Amino acid sequence: MRTGSPEKYWFPAKRYGWGWGVPTKWQGWVVLTVYVITVLLVGYLTLPHQHPVLFAAGIMISTALFILICWLKGEPPRWRWGGTDLE
Repeated sequence: MRTGSPEKYWFPAKRYGWGWGVPTKWQGWVVLTVYVITVLLVGYLTLPHQHPVLFAAGIMISTALFILICWLKGEPPRWRWGGTDLE
């Protein structure tokens, strides 16, 4: 597992559950903004009712890249119950 100080993570772990929360660094906000814009552009340019396969592929690729960046630049994910489990 990756180790490091929480100050280095772009995406901190969620307090409850598995995964990442809201970005804490400007780089994380840029990644999140680019992801949202990409998803909106895919939806606008491919029109899901006309090109469903292209639309699905665009969304899946964008989401996979976003998750990869979260995995590489975020706090190591694991199930958390809050409270003392935050360490």
